[in-house]
Amino acid sequence: MTLSTTATAARVGMLAAAALLLAGAAPAQAAERDSLPGNWLYLTLTTGDDRSSDTRGTLLMCNPPQGHSHAAEACAQLASVDGDITALPQLNVPCPMIYAPVTAHAHGQWNGRPVEYTQTYSNACAMKASTGSVFALDT
Repeated sequence: MTLSTTATAARVGMLAAAALLLAGAAPAQAAERDSLPGNWLYLTLTTGDDRSSDTRGTLLMCNPPQGHSHAAEACAQLASVDGDITALPQLNVPCPMIYAPVTAHAHGQWNGRPVEYTQTYSNACAMKASTGSVFALDT
């Protein structure tokens, strides 16, 4: 074997090992997050449209409330509707007619049941009117 053949074989071996490590790490993280005790939601908030967007996320845990500055209020609101974000009461607040899209996504569990929620709102005010403190990630 020449030096270049040995170096190429070593690179291929290292790339294969790295691929196996990466492939094994992702399911472990997902399984770990999906096996959290109690009521929890992984929340993401994406502002902007397809061309330019910014995504933030946090893990909201409710036993005890933690994850963002309004966690206790968010957990109380979710408890009042048994974790069903679509059942949260709509707040009667005036919102500007400005299009600044915000997509809210939640994945997790509530009382042992899976929760999946995705909704795009015309702006942050409209989102807050529909979801209360649940997606208050930046305040």
